[in-house]
Amino acid sequence: MPQVKIHSQAGSALINYTIATPTSENAESIDPSLPTVLLLHPIYVSQVIFHHQFASPNVRRFNLVALDARCHGDTIGAVPSTYRRVDAADDVFKFMEALKLPPCHFFGVSLGSCVALQMAVSHPDKVLSLFMISPLPLVEPELVAAGRQEIYDCWVEGCKNPNQPDETALLDYIFGAVQFGFNRSSESIVNAMVQYTLPRALRIWSPEHFDELHTVSVKFFLDRQPHPTSDLKRINCPVHLIHCSEDIAYPLYFMEEIRDSMAKAGLEVRLSQVPDAPHFGCVTHPEAYAAFPMKIFLFHEWMMDHVCGVIPPAKASVISPYETDLINAGYKVNEQSDSDDDLLHVVP
Repeated sequence: MPQVKIHSQAGSALINYTIATPTSENAESIDPSLPTVLLLHPIYVSQVIFHHQFASPNVRRFNLVALDARCHGDTIGAVPSTYRRVDAADDVFKFMEALKLPPCHFFGVSLGSCVALQMAVSHPDKVLSLFMISPLPLVEPELVAAGRQEIYDCWVEGCKNPNQPDETALLDYIFGAVQFGFNRSSESIVNAMVQYTLPRALRIWSPEHFDELHTVSVKFFLDRQPHPTSDLKRINCPVHLIHCSEDIAYPLYFMEEIRDSMAKAGLEVRLSQVPDAPHFGCVTHPEAYAAFPMKIFLFHEWMMDHVCGVIPPAKASVISPYETDLINAGYKVNEQSDSDDDLLHVVP
């Protein structure tokens, strides 16, 4: 995958990224005639989490761009101890500048939603819409904060001696992270993402980088305050909040608080819920949808409602740039998703 160098307020970084167009899963550049979706991943898992979106013929009617954040995947760049959402958004802004990307539609998951929202506050001219899956609540709940710290502690205990890793502690880390993101899903893609991620994690989260991991996996979440109404008023795009009903970290009322704060600021915001989906629902429930009178509402339909111009019809099939790596890690491509009959409900 290609990389591009950026210089942001957090320092220099070499950002690993992927571009897919309707005709290529590994394009050198976007198709300038089509809208562009920028996908921002959550904590623990890099851009590979978007395999299903890149493998969707409907979503691939647009340009898709995904990147690995600092301390994830194959991106190279130090993480200052003060690294927070403003810094992460500046990384994304500088990335967009480096690739000369036009204003984008943002698709964010968990931490990625937080960064997307900050982009809409800091650079409203660069954000055309926000599709936010499992967004972070206004303030991190104490119980969830303690869980994040515990997951980090398990990693440190497991990896503090690289020559003799503590397998029990590492398994506790994996179980905690997978439980947080996927609940008890037994789908092969979840296991494949673990197998794909772990070797990279052992490299980039080695003892000399423990502090960086703590910054992005704990302090980033705890050291947050709600955006004041004056900041939210800077946002000039529609917002769709997606709550995953089986999210063990953030119950629905946290999302309702976000919706209400946005509505108070005068934003065009809607809230929907995916039944039975865990926190990282884009993996286990990629085809979640909502039924309206005379209308089916998928992410690509959200896009179609917020784009201009002629969009080419969906191809019969497309290939994900992550498919080969995931198959090698144990993913069964034809495995049936748990989400086949799940509806996405609009929350009044």
